[in-house]
Amino acid sequence: MENLIYYLFLAIALVIGITIHEYSHALAADRLGDPTPRSLGRLSLNPLRHLDPLGTLMIFILRFGWGKPVPIDTYNLKNPRRDELVIALAGPVSNLILASILSLTSNFIPQNFLILSFFFTLIQINIILALFNLLPIPPLDGSKIFLNLLPVDTSLKWQETFDRYGIIILLITLFIPIYNNKTLIDLILTPAINLVSGFLLPL
Repeated sequence: MENLIYYLFLAIALVIGITIHEYSHALAADRLGDPTPRSLGRLSLNPLRHLDPLGTLMIFILRFGWGKPVPIDTYNLKNPRRDELVIALAGPVSNLILASILSLTSNFIPQNFLILSFFFTLIQINIILALFNLLPIPPLDGSKIFLNLLPVDTSLKWQETFDRYGIIILLITLFIPIYNNKTLIDLILTPAINLVSGFLLPL
């Protein structure tokens, strides 16, 4: 029963976190002048607008999922490089904001084990989504942030590398152990997640 409750909380937390993440990308693009997400129905808090069928299935199989990327058209942006960076940042920042709000709220809710467990899971999932997506690896948001911070010529060279090897780099980062049976994602992300969780998770 405990495992069933855990997986239920995990699935709900991932759906909420992914929905907020993708909606925030859409909202940022809309505010910066790109109507593409609105025209495709992505300016919505309805999870069905943002969940990818395979990504949703993976939530239950691997405890890891993803949403449908929000399409944008940079030709609609007044300052494409700056605005694309802001749009990419909007997703991870929204997850951190939600985690912070939930952390504060947890101090005022009934101290019930199930309620606190759900808050704990929701906060942790949003922290993980935020920090994971900030990694400068395509197709994650961090790759767009990274490219738009570089000089144009350098950015184009990196874009070519990402186009060719991006998915391979991501898979290696996620699944290939490189030290003490730990993947690169474990070595980079776990300390950051633990640090932020130490501030935000209810005691």
